[in-house]
Amino acid sequence: MLTERVDALGELLGLSRTRVSPDALAESGRFLDRVGERRRLSPDHTVVALAGATGSGKSTLFNALVGWELSEAGVRRPTTSAPVACVWDATGEAAGADGAQGTGGAEGADGLLDRLGVASRGRHTRYGDGELAGLVLLDLPDHDSAAPGHRDQVDRLLALVDVVVWVLDPEKYADAVLHERYLRPLAGHADVTLLVLNQVDRLPSEAADQILDDLRRLLDEDGLAVGEHGEAGALVLAASARTGEGVPELRAALGRLVAERGAALRRLAADMDRMAARLKPFYVGEGVAGLTDAAREAFAGRLAESVGAEAIGEAAEREWARAAAEACGPPWERLVRAPQEPRGLGPELVLAASRPVVDEAVRALARAATAGLPGPWALAVREAARRGGETLPAALEAAVVRAGPGAPERPRWWSAVGTAQWLLAVLAVAGVVCAAAFARGTAGPVAAPWWLAAALLGTGALGGPVLAWAARLAARGPAQRYGQAAERRLRDAAADCGRARVLEPVASELLRYREVREQYGLMAGPWRDSTFG
Repeated sequence: MLTERVDALGELLGLSRTRVSPDALAESGRFLDRVGERRRLSPDHTVVALAGATGSGKSTLFNALVGWELSEAGVRRPTTSAPVACVWDATGEAAGADGAQGTGGAEGADGLLDRLGVASRGRHTRYGDGELAGLVLLDLPDHDSAAPGHRDQVDRLLALVDVVVWVLDPEKYADAVLHERYLRPLAGHADVTLLVLNQVDRLPSEAADQILDDLRRLLDEDGLAVGEHGEAGALVLAASARTGEGVPELRAALGRLVAERGAALRRLAADMDRMAARLKPFYVGEGVAGLTDAAREAFAGRLAESVGAEAIGEAAEREWARAAAEACGPPWERLVRAPQEPRGLGPELVLAASRPVVDEAVRALARAATAGLPGPWALAVREAARRGGETLPAALEAAVVRAGPGAPERPRWWSAVGTAQWLLAVLAVAGVVCAAAFARGTAGPVAAPWWLAAALLGTGALGGPVLAWAARLAARGPAQRYGQAAERRLRDAAADCGRARVLEPVASELLRYREVREQYGLMAGPWRDSTFG
């Protein structure tokens, strides 16, 4: 429905004002204003403009359609300096007879004529002609006039009328200005365009047919579909305003347009299609837009790399193993080496975030997120990523300090092994004492058989290293899990920072783009409405 398309365009502009250049949206805003005005003003009237070049005879054709000499025609150029309008009113109130003429706009058409800028002296009314009741016919200034302001008037009025009848003459029908400035840009308005080859009375019949064929060829090159054999498209007629040839056919074509009461809607729909084509580069990109899971995972991986999550995890694993070895080693190792408390990995050992790696991670994410986005939205996504990337390194460092592994907790089995090591050390000392007493042959309470001394010494001396070796083997699994847990915490901390600072703002921009892309799809969709709604 046209109403839905208009509403979608309004939503589209509202969502885009801070993302798309105001200059790019200015024409769309003006178009919405035009649509609103036309929908408010008399849908029962159809506004048709006669447009043409100097000397094409459009004023004469205007008078022939009206049946009165309302628009000045003559050899002086340009003849029409301001638009002249005639409104067909079927009531016949002016004189109670068909064909009666009055001045001033018919009731209900005044708003349209005010919108068109038709002066009071240029407004006329034709009463009683039911065939064209509801027609508002305009005679425009020449589009190629050398007079200042005439072309601007024509361009302004052509954007406001419902139907355009281009009046061509045999000499200027192929004029490049006409085709390049008007017909080609309005190729999508074929359903509300008529082309009349005027002054055919000056040509032999065969020449007129040849010119009409050439005109159709030119229109085909312009992309303007020509309606033939009942098909939709622009209607091409031959006429002579001076002799009246072809004028009844033109009146009949205008009568059909007026009776349908749909020309205004078709014009607005064609304008909407043209606006959609103009806006397409701002809302439709190539490919599928959005962040893939792979891009998110790659971003999180680069952030983890920037904070050294893997290296810190490995260091944490080594620290746990060192603390276990120290707690479970033989006591004499502690006598040789000064005892150290398990120091863990405090903030002083945490690797600071690497800004180059972070910057590259942000740029890579922005590249992945903007793939398939049109220019303005790609710029908005890159800007969101850049703003988040500026504060990301400091946030990563703070988060890593908080998440960094502390001193390993001492499991109970460390204490048990440590106690066992002390017992073995006591046995070794006892064995040494017994061996020394046996060697001197000392009698007394410390005297012991040689084999007992050897057993005590061997058990204590060898049992300590063996128990320490077993403890190191037992510590491998817990140390590895401790390092993996430390690495995982750092990865999660880095991912949380990246999500809050970069991913969420980027996702917000992508969501906004999806919203405007949906509205653009509604605005650019097919038109099926038959009422203003």
